[in-house]
Parts: sequence; structure tokens; C-alpha cells
Amino acid sequence: MIRALRLLFVFVFALNLSIFAAAQDIAWTAEKQVSLKTLGSPQISPDGSKIVYTVNQAVMTAERSEFVTQIWMANVDGTDNRQITFGERSSGNPKWSPDGRMLAFTSNRKDNRNQIYVLRLAGGEAEQITDGKSAVSNFEWSPDGGSFAFTMTDPKSEDEEKNDKARNDFRWVEENVKLARLYLTPLAKGEGGKREVKKLTPMDRHVTSFDWAPNGSRIAFAHVRGPLADYWPSSDISIVDLDTMAVTPLAATETAEVDPRFSPDGRWVAARVSELPVRWARSDRIHIYPAGGGQPRVMPRSHDAQPNMIAWNPDSRGLIFTEAKGTGSALYGVNIEAAAITELDYIDGVVSAPFSGPNGTYTLVAQRSDAPPEVYFGRRGGPGMVQISNANAEHAKIPTGRTEVIKWKSKDGMEIEGLLHYPNGYRAGQRVPLILGVHGGPAGVFQQSYVGNRGSYPLATFMAKGYAILRPNPRGSSGYGTDFRRANIRDWAGGDYEDLMTGVDHVIAMGVADPERLGVMGWSYGGYMTSMIITKTNRFKAASAGAPVTNMMSFNGTADIPSFLPDYFEAEFWDDPEIYSKHSAMFNIKNARTPTLIQHGENDLRVPIAQGYELYNALRRQNVPTRMIVLPRQPHGIQEPRLQIATMQSNLDWFDKYLK
Repeated sequence: MIRALRLLFVFVFALNLSIFAAAQDIAWTAEKQVSLKTLGSPQISPDGSKIVYTVNQAVMTAERSEFVTQIWMANVDGTDNRQITFGERSSGNPKWSPDGRMLAFTSNRKDNRNQIYVLRLAGGEAEQITDGKSAVSNFEWSPDGGSFAFTMTDPKSEDEEKNDKARNDFRWVEENVKLARLYLTPLAKGEGGKREVKKLTPMDRHVTSFDWAPNGSRIAFAHVRGPLADYWPSSDISIVDLDTMAVTPLAATETAEVDPRFSPDGRWVAARVSELPVRWARSDRIHIYPAGGGQPRVMPRSHDAQPNMIAWNPDSRGLIFTEAKGTGSALYGVNIEAAAITELDYIDGVVSAPFSGPNGTYTLVAQRSDAPPEVYFGRRGGPGMVQISNANAEHAKIPTGRTEVIKWKSKDGMEIEGLLHYPNGYRAGQRVPLILGVHGGPAGVFQQSYVGNRGSYPLATFMAKGYAILRPNPRGSSGYGTDFRRANIRDWAGGDYEDLMTGVDHVIAMGVADPERLGVMGWSYGGYMTSMIITKTNRFKAASAGAPVTNMMSFNGTADIPSFLPDYFEAEFWDDPEIYSKHSAMFNIKNARTPTLIQHGENDLRVPIAQGYELYNALRRQNVPTRMIVLPRQPHGIQEPRLQIATMQSNLDWFDKYLK
């Protein structure tokens, strides 16, 4: 499956080299990177002849700055590739009807709330199916195509709406919580032109995912105690019988059971289940439950213990999944009878949204450091992959510097891997300014994604301006197994700090980095590490801390994940205040001298903006050159095009000022 994609990437890389000279006049900028289109949700039609997928792009006018998604459709040979939804609002999550004659999707085109729409491919306008007072979050066709199961959050009551208008809208924390519940509605209208909507999950649990039984009689669903991110360890799986409306637990233990998947023969339900104890640096296995209840078959731990299930095999004897493996992506097969996992293929790139279609067909979105994301189609055992989309053809023509996977030994001898991005036109022996990038998580991972992607850190533009960037995967990262991911328990900014510093030393020893022109940047946990790095060393001439955790005590009392740090540090701060202060920048800030840029979303619940203000004020009071950019309306990630440009450009300007 992925081997054909790897061969295709070789072709794409050669093509990029061939057009290098012709593209010299095209410059990378923050604006250019924000204009990159992201692709998702590829789905193959039931007859295997067509693919639908989504394209998300920036829309910026005098009064708008937002990313809008629309649906495209093409033949599986890449021909007749065309957009099929239009308008100012987004349309996404496309899903074929079982007979292939209709396409359902969600759109916020009315009242800015996602609802289900159906487009009949024979012609006509899309028909709105649901009309709830709150938004539909996900949906699935029934196996016979006659109805939809969907999740929707509890709407506000009439009294609550009246109180909102009267400014009598006080609220009690974690009381009267709005939960996502599972509903059922028919495709066809009933008497009076209405559709009856049935609530399938009356219990007070928040539904996160679900799957139909092949015969349409039951639905398996995962649910947690509430909508907060902190509640994920409470996830259980139940089954609702659509004839009796009875809800029966399938998996309800101390572990977190998520993502139920019925086998094609209806005998089994696969799920991803955390190991005990449940940790935020999680380790999961695939469990296979008898659909009628009973003890599961437990599959062995996979390479990274974070399997992303794609689909069952047609014979119901196994399934396939993907997960990160180092800086690349791997595809695995599971034999449930033998309880065995086999690696099927690996690429030096990133595969997302894989979908298994009829007769051994598949589709996915793929990218590599030198190849932008596009949709591909293939057939198991076939001659190769076909590129379906051409959304980022313009970006593919722009030259980028080389990316290399490098390895080094940390201070304690542990082997660390990372990505080194060279400046455009780099010549061996040339020393250039180096920026150390630190990923979030801490259980994130840097993979070989396209350097021209949008976001907060414009890698391709940095490379075009003469910078090298080192992006390590220090201990605590995913992609290298459970033990590696948990190697920073009670030791943030300890061993992982040494992993980063020895990586910088390695690139200096390679003759690439100029030791007098070093910078560091990172978002979330990367922002945390950046704030800690400037308290431990003055070797960096500039730093950029995005959404940084700077004070573990105040963070733990204000973030939406109050169980996160007590799990990593195995203590509440009132029981072990010393370890919280030792690993917090604010308790070690006295010796910081590095000019620091701080970037923070004003509506960030994961890392509240007060964390950024604490760092800003402490540095300013010590006369350290500091600037802080506040991004209005933004949560933990920056979601508006113009504010992404502002974030990218402020990083470019900051490092240009101090490293060039």
C-alpha cells in the first residue's frame, strides 16, 4: 500500500529538482505558506470508481479572515477532478451512501451550525437533513442507507436563551454541562414533511465516537463522563439496540476504551484500549471484543503503542492500522487469531486520513518534507499509486532546502533522532544560523511533513532566508515506543534538555551551525522547553516561546487538563511543591538574559494566556529584550489566516534581528 507511495515520492522529488531553475524567482513568505491548502477525508465510492475529498484554504477579504473547506470529486484515475460544493461557508466530512447515489456531508451554511446535508449525484441542490438547535459533530449512514446516526451537543433551553439576551448569563463551573449524545434520523421525510429524531443515549455521558453493526440493528459507541479534555481516561464502550433502545455496556473498566469498530461479519468489535495504569503518556493496545459481550482478545503492543485503526479485513480475521515510527509512518496488519502484528510497509513521510475501499482499493493523504500534501489512490497488489488531487501544484514548484534525518548520543548515552533542515542552496562546510525547534506534547513527534506547511513556524521561509533548523525528537516523544515516551516522567527539562543541547552540539560539530548564531523556538510543550532553556543557558541569541507553560503551579490550577501534570510528576503540587518549582521557568527566571518573543492565543484554555504574561513581566522587570504578541479569539492553535501570518512574520522578524 505505502510502498507504491514511496516510489511516487521519488518521482516528485526528481520533478522538484528539474524545475528548480525555473522557480528561482518565486520566494517563500509567510503569506505563501498560509496559502497552502490542506486536504482530508478522502472516501472511495462503493463501486470503486470515484473519490471525494476536502480542500481547506485561506479566505482573506476586507472583512474576512478564515479557513474554508469545500468538497471535491474525481475519478480514481485522477480525471474529472472538480469542486462540488461552493459558497462562503464550509462543507466537509463527505460520506457516500451505501448505494453510491448520494453524498452526505456537514455544513455550517445555515446559522453557522453544522448540519447534515445530502447531495443526489443525479442532480439538484443539496438537501438539509437535520435542523437542530446545536451543531452536528459527526454522522454515519445506516448500512441500508435509510437513516443517519449522528452526535449533537445538548442545546440551550429556552430559559437559557432568554437569560443570554437579558445578560443574566452567569454560570456555575462544571454544572449544567452540555453533552454530545447519539441520535437517529431517517433520510426520507415522514407525514407532514418532517423527520423524526430519536435520542439513542439518554444517560449522562458524552459520546465521542460510534460505529454501526453491519446489519443495522445496533450501534457501538464510546463515551466519557464529560466534554472536558481531562476526562479521556473515563472512556467506556456501550452498544445500543435500535429495536429495544436498550443500552448495554461492552467495555467498562479502569482502562480507557475508545474507537469501537464492528467487524464485517458482525461478530466482533475492535477497540483501542489503554494499558494500566492509564497515563497521559499513553500506551494502547487493540482489543477484540465479542459483539455479544465477554472477555476480549488482547493483541500485542505495537511498535509505538498508539495504533490508529483503518479498517477490518473483509474476512473479519484481521485489520490494518497506522502509527508513527520515528520521523516516518508505518502500516501494520493484525491477525486476531494468532494475536500477531506485522509491519507491512514504511515511508519517510506522513500519511493521514487513510480509507479502505472496495476490492482492495485505498486512498489517503500523503506528504513529505519536499512534497506538499495531496490525495492518492491505489489498489493492493497494483502497479502503483495515482495522484488524485493537484491542490498544491504551485507550492510543489517552489524549491526548498534538503531535509536529513540525523542521530546523536545524548549526555547519558541515549540515542536521539531528529530532522535537520538545510538552507536553500546550502554548500558543505558553510556555517549558518541554526534555530532549534521543539515540538509540543511532550508526547508529540517531528515527522517528515512538508516544510511549506502553514502554522506558526514557517520552515520553508526560514530555509529560503539562509537558516538551518534542527527539530529533535527528545525522550518523551512518540514514535519510538512506550519506554522512550515515558522516559521524561518527573524529569521535564532534565534529560530531554540534554537531548536538545547535544543535538545542537552535534550540528555544530557537523560544520553546519554557527555557534554564535543560535536560536530556539517551540509551541506548547515546546514553549515550555524554550522558557526553561533560557533559564539554563545563555548560548542562544534569541528565543520564541509559543503558548508556553511557565509556572506549573498556576498552570495546573487554570488549564482544562488539571490531571495532566500530576500524572507526569506523580504528585499534586501541594504534596511536592519542590518538583513543581524546580521544573518551572518562573521559579528559575533570575538568570535569563536571552531576548525572547512570546506568542499566545487570548482564548487558550489548554495553556491559559496568564502563563505567557508571567514570563513577559518577569523578563521585562529584568530588562531582558522581550515582546509579546496577543492573538485575539485564538485557542491553543492559531486558526485564522491573518493571525497565522502575524505569528509567522513575527518569528521571522525576531530571529532576523538577533541572528543575522
